[in-house]
Amino acid sequence: MIEIDGSYGEGGGQVLRTSLSLAAITGTPIRIAGIRAGRRKPGLAAQHLTAVRAAAKICHADLRGDALGSMMLEFIPDSSVQPGHYTFDVTEAQQGSSAGAITLVLQTVLLPLSLASADSQVILRGGTHVPYSPTMTYIEQVYLPMLHQMGIEAKAKLRAWGWYPQGGGEMQIQVSGGKTLNGINLLERGNLRQVKGLAVVTELPAHIPQRMANRADNLLRQAGLKTAIQPLREKGVAPGAGIFLTAEYQHSLTGFGGFGRLRIPAEKVADIACRQLLQFHQTGAPVDEHLADQLLLPAALASEKSQYRVAEISTHLTTNAAIIELFGLAKVTVDEVEKIVMVKPLITQ
Repeated sequence: MIEIDGSYGEGGGQVLRTSLSLAAITGTPIRIAGIRAGRRKPGLAAQHLTAVRAAAKICHADLRGDALGSMMLEFIPDSSVQPGHYTFDVTEAQQGSSAGAITLVLQTVLLPLSLASADSQVILRGGTHVPYSPTMTYIEQVYLPMLHQMGIEAKAKLRAWGWYPQGGGEMQIQVSGGKTLNGINLLERGNLRQVKGLAVVTELPAHIPQRMANRADNLLRQAGLKTAIQPLREKGVAPGAGIFLTAEYQHSLTGFGGFGRLRIPAEKVADIACRQLLQFHQTGAPVDEHLADQLLLPAALASEKSQYRVAEISTHLTTNAAIIELFGLAKVTVDEVEKIVMVKPLITQ
């Protein structure tokens, strides 16, 4: 059994998710203590508990400590990862509604299911677009296409928008099994092709997404970028608003967003997303801060080494690298001067 310190590094949910994915893939029992010790509300929140139970379901793992607020977990796989049709609902972990980010649940089970012997279908219910987590739009337009370059085949379909705090969103994922992962080499991103955008509201007037789209379009065009931003008024269980921008480069993708809040003008929401995108664009890097740590796990499971240049070396990245090395699957080297991440798999899957 591998003993894992959940308070290590940035002390958040990434330690838990990476540990669960690798335990399911390798069949290794794990014990995690101090789960999310670095957070204001430590322990398992609804989305983390859902990720735990999702990972357990796909490999028939025995669990101890799987409860809301728990800071200790034992996870003991009882079989190899089983393909199938699965439904994981964050509200089942917490009575009433929850906007726990279902994208984080997806990132926990996606790689194990990609390496399973056959195809799978996963339905996830909860928060699809919530702050401080990858949005469903980021998953669709950045994360999955970048993983496709590494041999992962998964298609996502958004069925309902779920904002904080009500949730109520739903997405469906088709995952092709039996995959062998390739390494990725991303030192240069190439020229920017365009910035695509979605300015979206649910249960709010149509002028709001139009104003967000107009503002973003003006700001990005002033910076000399080619844009295609679409205003949308969708249906949802509660009011919500946001703008989500995807920059398409010759060799890579990145995405940024802004969320509407009460008494925050639509134009201000667009300003936030544009500022983040333009700051990244000026770095010249092919990989954004968030994708940098999300690429580590598939790179560790690949059949060949990977290297990629990142906009920023975050504690998420270095924490994730340390957890991966605990399982003995790969050696991760981070050049903090050149901002290049190198991942050398030690075991061919």
